[in-house]
Amino acid sequence: MMRRLEVNFLPDAALDAAAAFMAFQLPAARAILDQADCTALTIILPPAPHDHRDWRLAMARDLAREATPKRVNIVGGTAGEALTATLRFLSDAPGVTGQYLACHDDTRATDHAPVRASQA
Repeated sequence: MMRRLEVNFLPDAALDAAAAFMAFQLPAARAILDQADCTALTIILPPAPHDHRDWRLAMARDLAREATPKRVNIVGGTAGEALTATLRFLSDAPGVTGQYLACHDDTRATDHAPVRASQA
């Protein structure tokens, strides 16, 4: 059974966020993975700037290695279509583990897109 661990808050600075995750969320993740009926864990983190990518990917990879044969992935994003689609994909992808996936809804992504001449 795929389980989820939702983290609603992390500090803004990448090093502080990594330290907070390791201190407060890593024990919870390991406890979920220790449950006999858990076959996969998806950790949902709030969106973050690109400088958080390295620690999030390292955490996903290291937890996946530690939990083998159970799967572990980390997803960054807020509730919306992109997150829902990513979680659905991971639930049906038994070969995907140790990944960090950043989710962006199309509406938010296009809010900052430049206006093309045909749109003006």
